[in-house]
Amino acid sequence: MLPNLNRPHRRRILLRAAVAAAVLAANPKWLRAQPAVTLRVGYQKSASLFVLQKAQGTLEKRLAALGAGVQWVEFPAGPQLLEGLNVGSVDVGYVGEAPPIFAQAAGANFVYIGHDPASPTAEAIVVPKDSALKSMAELKGRKVALNKGSNVHYLLVKLLEKHGLKYADIQPVFLAPADARAAFERGAVDAWAIWDPFLAAVEKQLGARVLADGRGVVDNFNYYLAERGFVDRHPKVIQALFDDLTERGRWLKSHVDEAAAVIAPLQGLDAEVVKRSIQRYEFNVTPLTPAVAARQQLIADAFHGLKLIPKPIRIADALPTRAAP
Repeated sequence: MLPNLNRPHRRRILLRAAVAAAVLAANPKWLRAQPAVTLRVGYQKSASLFVLQKAQGTLEKRLAALGAGVQWVEFPAGPQLLEGLNVGSVDVGYVGEAPPIFAQAAGANFVYIGHDPASPTAEAIVVPKDSALKSMAELKGRKVALNKGSNVHYLLVKLLEKHGLKYADIQPVFLAPADARAAFERGAVDAWAIWDPFLAAVEKQLGARVLADGRGVVDNFNYYLAERGFVDRHPKVIQALFDDLTERGRWLKSHVDEAAAVIAPLQGLDAEVVKRSIQRYEFNVTPLTPAVAARQQLIADAFHGLKLIPKPIRIADALPTRAAP
């Protein structure tokens, strides 16, 4: 019952109530219950499996059965994504080997929930097609663009070491992929350490030459990470994500052309570029084994030795306390 109001005021209240009722009637979805939990997925456009999930809506369908929803949050590269995880703007993410190490050294509270198999050819050091440089040894004193704290940071360190150079022998130029490509195109850097699909794009579109990729030097694992508290509170949601990643990975490997056609417009790339890129990755998410964790520890120790991180870290401290999915 309305309070004792003057008639004009009372009419305005009744009119507003009528308008609100009409809007709700015209938009019944507003009346639906909101999801009990929303999984905020941090992704990069280069993360083809997440992009495929987003395009096909498979994760949304799987989580809806649990009364959960999905929010997709895009980042330009792994280090920025880990910053988002650290400050609580996303719950899970997919990155290369180096970003979790830098993030753990900075105190980020995450756990490794899974990884894809090694993909050493999916990252490389490239030079312009008309460059006089023919080997990694010739990079001494040269400018090399890379995304600081990304997976190619370790690739560069190990390739230099293999060819008798130290990290201090080159001039690192820290740039995100889009800015690095611009610098590469205008000749502001001599080489670029980059991963797919940016690697496939610069090969196809600019004729860039690969000086060396990760074969025989690095594993190039890719990791699925989650905020530790979210994993503890919502294990069924994490399991559903894991299951959907497994299913999408199998579908992608058996439908490469179709997957490339779906992913290409979302990555802003030609389908042939995307196809070349996804063929260099393996998509078979599994929990971390002790051997994989040990490989990640080697990278962390190397970064500490180079003073790229301020303190030693233990990868074991970022493994789940409960059984992996």
